[in-house]
Amino acid sequence: MPKHKVLDAVTLDSALTEPLFVRWLLIGVTIVFLGLFLILPVIALFSKAFENGIPAYFAALVDPDALSAIKLTLLTAAITVPLNLIFGLAAAWAITKFRFPGKNLLITLIDLPFSVSPVIAGLIFVLVFGLHGWLGPWLSAYNIRIIFALPGIVLATIFVTFPFVARELIPLMQSQGSGEEEAAIVLGANGFQIFLRVTLPNIWWGVVYGVVICNARAMGEFGAVSVVSGHIRGATNTIPLYVEILYNEYDFSAAFAVASLLALLAIFTLVVKKLAEWKIGHREQNSKISGKTGRESMNVTAGAPDFAQSSFIDAPVKFYQDEGN
Repeated sequence: MPKHKVLDAVTLDSALTEPLFVRWLLIGVTIVFLGLFLILPVIALFSKAFENGIPAYFAALVDPDALSAIKLTLLTAAITVPLNLIFGLAAAWAITKFRFPGKNLLITLIDLPFSVSPVIAGLIFVLVFGLHGWLGPWLSAYNIRIIFALPGIVLATIFVTFPFVARELIPLMQSQGSGEEEAAIVLGANGFQIFLRVTLPNIWWGVVYGVVICNARAMGEFGAVSVVSGHIRGATNTIPLYVEILYNEYDFSAAFAVASLLALLAIFTLVVKKLAEWKIGHREQNSKISGKTGRESMNVTAGAPDFAQSSFIDAPVKFYQDEGN
């Protein structure tokens, strides 16, 4: 390599490298910020939760009102997350695989909950389903209760959380391309087989990440649920609402004990997030190292889906083998 090119590389590397004191300053600012706004509050939360001892901690968690809030929160998440998963998969598949009028509008509408205050979202549901709302008289005539009941809480939570799965899967499916799906079609697969055996394995960790984030958001939602729930103690209080009630009643130990459940959920979510990111990054790195395209990376001879094992697709198999070579 010519000497001037080596010098240019060294000069460029020096220009792109910050001075040592700048690097330590940035690292120090980051550590102080995280310690002050993240680590210290978590430590304070758990220390306050256990300040009266472990028996008092568990006594706060098994209180009837606390158990009611926990059950309602889990039930809401159990209804919300599967529905959002179905919507997220359907929306991501439609946006990445098809061209249709209004596609950009659909993408914009998916992002709507990110730009609307949760309190406003809850108020919208009250105006639509409340006693004096648009559908209120009709619902009242059939003795159907939405607001201040479980259905209203579920609707508000779905509205707030439905973008998470879709927004995680759309860029992931776009980056995967359609080569493997096209190969599967040539090999005789139907739509369900393509999704189950080709698409889903490639986006599995994205699905897991989206579901975990959606679940954490659903269990921790406060604003929209606060508007539509009515704060009926022992009936329509979720964990965040119950924590607020305990705090307003100056029962700080119990409030922090119940709040620690959400903190543990946040820690679990962070662990799953890092695991999913590592899995996705590892898959992409392996794909780059192998240097294979979507069609070439699909093993059609060993470990291939069942639809690639029948005799009538021997010619397409040979075609892709030759193409890979």
